[in-house]
This record gives sequence, C-alpha cells and structure tokens, in this order.
Amino acid sequence: MSACDFLVCGAGIAGASIAAELAGGANVVVAEREETAGYHTTGRSAALYVASYGNETIRALTAASRRFFDAPPAGFADHPLLTPRGCLHIGDAAQADKLDALAAELAATGVEVSRIGGAAACAMVPVLRPEAVAGGVHEPGAADIDVAALHGGYLRLARQRGARTMLGAGIVALERVGDWWRARLANGESVEARVLVNAAGAWGDQLAVLAGVATVGLTPCRRTAIILEAPPNVEIGGWPAVIDVDEGFYFKPEAGRILASPADETPSAPTDAAPEELDIALCIERLQAAADIPVRRVLRAWAGLRTFAPDRTPVIGFAPETPGFFWFAGQGGYGMQIAPAAARLGATLARGEPAPADIAAYAEAASPARFAAINLD
Repeated sequence: MSACDFLVCGAGIAGASIAAELAGGANVVVAEREETAGYHTTGRSAALYVASYGNETIRALTAASRRFFDAPPAGFADHPLLTPRGCLHIGDAAQADKLDALAAELAATGVEVSRIGGAAACAMVPVLRPEAVAGGVHEPGAADIDVAALHGGYLRLARQRGARTMLGAGIVALERVGDWWRARLANGESVEARVLVNAAGAWGDQLAVLAGVATVGLTPCRRTAIILEAPPNVEIGGWPAVIDVDEGFYFKPEAGRILASPADETPSAPTDAAPEELDIALCIERLQAAADIPVRRVLRAWAGLRTFAPDRTPVIGFAPETPGFFWFAGQGGYGMQIAPAAARLGATLARGEPAPADIAAYAEAASPARFAAINLD
C-alpha cells in the first residue's frame, strides 16, 4: 500500500490542473478510472476563451486565468495555448433588448465589447441571414483554446513535479482510517492519502457517496457538437465564433470546417455520452435559420457531459464536517477557460493556505459550505 499527501480522483482538466499545482511541494497521486486521461468531457471539448461566458464567479476566474494562457510556464506547450478568434453574440429584432443588456453588463465589468448592427454582424460573417440577425455584440478578445495542449501541458507539468498518474484505476472503495483516506483502486492497488481531491467530473457525487460525504447536487448535462463542410468558395478562417444571445446554438470555424452545436443541456446519468439524432437535427435547423450554410452531410458528431452545481458555480473547498475530503468539481462548460485560476484557488485551499489575493473574493462563492447552509434552512 502506498501513501501520499493528495489523492486526486480524475485526470481530466480539473484533476490534471490541480495535481500540477499541488505537486512539487507535496506527494501527489492521480487516479483515473479510464484508460486514457481526459477521455470524457475534456477530450470532447471545443473550448473557447470567452470573458463574457458564465456568471460572476466564472467570469472572475476566466479573467484571472488569462495571464497563464498568454504566458504559461516554460516548456508547458510548444505553441500558444490561445489563437485569436473573437466572438459575436447575435440576435434578431425580438432579442435586441438582450443584446443591449449583454453589451452594457460586459462593458461594466471591463470586457472589451462593441454593440453592432445587423449589417456589421453580417459583414463579419457573410453567411448570416440579414432577416434573422438584427444586431450583435462583438467581443474581439475571445480566442480558441488548444485543449490538447492545455490538458497535456498540465499532465506533463504534474509529472515533472513528481506526481504519479494511474490509468484504469478508478476508486472502488473508500474508508476513513484515523486521519487518512484509504482508497482501493480498480487496478488492485490501495492508496492512503491525507486529502482526497474529488475531481471526478460527472461522477463527483457518486464519489462523495462512496466516501460517506453529503452530495452537492451535481447534474451532468449532455452537450452535442457536429462538424460540417464549409460553404463552397467561402473563406471562413477569419470568422468569429457566433453564439445566439439566448444560447440556442453556436458555430465557429474549425480546421477549415464548421463546428456547430445546439447548445443543448440535457440532464444525463454519468456515462460515455453519445449524440442523439434529434439533437443533431435541431442543431442543423437552428444553424440554417440564422445562416446560409448548406448541409449535405454531417462529417462527425459527438457529445460530452458538462457537469453543473445547482447554482452553476464550481465547487471548490473542503466538505463541511468531513476532514480531508476536498471538492474540485462542477466546472460545467467553463472548465478549460477557468482551469489556471481554479487550480490555483483549489491548490491553495487544499493546502490550508489563504486564497490567492486576486481571486480570494470568490472563494466563499465556490465553497461547498454554501450547500450545507441551504440544507439547514
């Protein structure tokens, strides 16, 4: 039986990032249930860095992550983590008030945006239908995230700092032995840890049950994406990502093709998610209502799970009344863009240190103690 300071459950972007931040000054083991790190949500993410995305806490963690994305540690990746893309939120005449509100809200938080008319929006993305797009909110600072480089960089950094990652090693049994957690793994090994870090994504509440810890109400939601051919003889490389202001769909260029999604959030059991034909059809219908993009065939379709806490804010901190059980879950669809700041916050709290000054104001909002307070009311 081996022993460590921190046993991180899950090797997706959440587990990989917090393991890298914890390693170096501590003995860290990462236990992943799949044979491949990042097999589920992380490996299926079409991530954007969008400062306007999510609630106040998400936006703060996103902003606090930008410095890492622009200047990661030496050797973290061999090319930039972000590629300029821009983001265009669009709406029809009935959605004009929502576009106005979005522009005002973002400008108040310091995000660079401009409220533009329908003609300007259609000039940016010429396939948009003028009758369907009355205006937009343009966010020039949005960027594509290289998911593989970000996730791989964190895994490599964790390894370089001494962390050990075990694949095919999901936790099958947990018990509290004195001041330690004792975990039995699917690969036959047993590990004792002073702190158990729950970075299990869609399986986060299941891990809590295994540990005898109160759950926080995590809900995995299926999100569908498809790849389509670009319209013939149309240069799409300079298009921004296009998002309906009500988040009914989005699309963006992807390696010379078009990635689109109906932005679905269908509650699901933790599983190996697969796309539904109805969601694919809905995606095409919404896309073509707003843009003149012929769809001859779907080149590829997939689905992943985005796991949310009830208030759509990540859960980061020690479980109340349960020593050594640390939540690092509920990143929803924001896990990639908040990874650097969320991992810094999580690692400092897991070590029992004060939260980093730039994001300390959001530690309480992310604490699992907020759910204990609700349960007592």
